[in-house]
Amino acid sequence: MPLLPDVEIMTIGDELLYGQVIDTNSAFMGQELAKIGLRVRQISSVSDRASEIITALDLARQRAQVVLITGGLGPTKDDLTKHVLAGYFKTELVMHEPTLRHVEGIFARFNRPMLDVNRQQALVPANCEVVFNAVGTAPGMWFDDQGTVFVSMPGVPFEMKRMMTDIVLPKLQAHFQTPAIEHVVVQTAGIGESFLAELIEDWESALPANVKLAYLPSLGNVRLRLTGTDDGHPDLRGRMEALLPALRARIGEYIFAEEDIPLEAAVGRLLAARNLTIGTAESCTGGFLAHKLTSVPGSSQYFMGSVVAYSNDIKIKQLGVNPETLAAHGAVSEATVREMAEGLRHNLGVDVALATSGIAGPDGGTPDKPVGTICIAYADQHQTVSRQFTFNRGRQINVEYTTTTILNLLRVSLPPLA
Repeated sequence: MPLLPDVEIMTIGDELLYGQVIDTNSAFMGQELAKIGLRVRQISSVSDRASEIITALDLARQRAQVVLITGGLGPTKDDLTKHVLAGYFKTELVMHEPTLRHVEGIFARFNRPMLDVNRQQALVPANCEVVFNAVGTAPGMWFDDQGTVFVSMPGVPFEMKRMMTDIVLPKLQAHFQTPAIEHVVVQTAGIGESFLAELIEDWESALPANVKLAYLPSLGNVRLRLTGTDDGHPDLRGRMEALLPALRARIGEYIFAEEDIPLEAAVGRLLAARNLTIGTAESCTGGFLAHKLTSVPGSSQYFMGSVVAYSNDIKIKQLGVNPETLAAHGAVSEATVREMAEGLRHNLGVDVALATSGIAGPDGGTPDKPVGTICIAYADQHQTVSRQFTFNRGRQINVEYTTTTILNLLRVSLPPLA
């Protein structure tokens, strides 16, 4: 098996260093490179200054055999990347006619005048291999210099992603003859990473040498990723999938999917399969739960509507919460969310209703109900289920944790398929 290269990612732009733009490009590239068996060893962000870009290039080639660069390919004066690369690789910029025709076509299609700065997008270093940009005007550039591959791509995420997927990743696979890699994903909710690791410790210890397990936790769920590397035996994926029954036997109650889909998509499938409709009554989540459910394509099949009942008055008038319940237990209580869910189910005529109420923070807590106290409820025609938690992790994270937790309550509370 050939020795696999080390990869470095370099993102260029002052906006990244100032925190004005979040670097999502590196995360995407790291994930996609891992799928073909290449590991990122270093990620660096560099300013728009030419001298600093050159220094970063010198350092990167000492550490890695593949350097992936994003940013600085736009039409403005601070977009210096290709000028710096032309100097770095001791060449000049030349007009790339196929790219020029592509750029002209884009401007003609939108009936916009093409300026000289737009024409200059088609200038590339003479000794690069041009990487076609199917969805933008700035081409990518591939250099193979003294044993190191440099690939420069646009910083615009959807342009970079298209270029990586269609051209760069297949070309890297062919160039370095990367081994066959298979990934199997198992997604869990309702259990923390450490508890999960304890439950499957013996299973993990018995994995074949060519199969590695990664724990990838996020808010309220843990994604397990098995990565298998070709060991010369046939049907790598089949052999990996044969490992799953023993895993299901240990943690089956926590598994919501065996593919890369979010929890809201998984519960959407459960609702659709049962031909059930759903609505949400939200206080502390402020519509975020409804947003998650409706972010799934096809959710109109089962999602009917939502009431954001922030005030007690709306809880009473729109959801039918008993004022005596609020007086006795408060808005943040299991008694209140149970009535919210039951009232919404009746008023909207849905099969299933979810309700949330809590103290998201940073203010509003009391000794009895500190910031992060959250109450949730699930109601259908047969049962109403409620839970109380404390998620003291900051306002937005409290909202997201609440949403994930109630989606998992929905998952485990739905009736079985008839």
